[in-house]
Amino acid sequence: MATLQSGDLAPAFSAPDQNDTIVNLTDFKGRKLFIFFYPKANTGG
Repeated sequence: MATLQSGDLAPAFSAPDQNDTIVNLTDFKGRKLFIFFYPKANTGG
């Protein structure tokens, strides 16, 4: 998988939100969107 750089378009994806509702990137088409990823949240190390 290629590494994204600042300004790159996000690839299509689906992910659960804070309420475990699945959302798709396409749900936000035409709107500004800020996405924050935090891998392994609440884990040590």
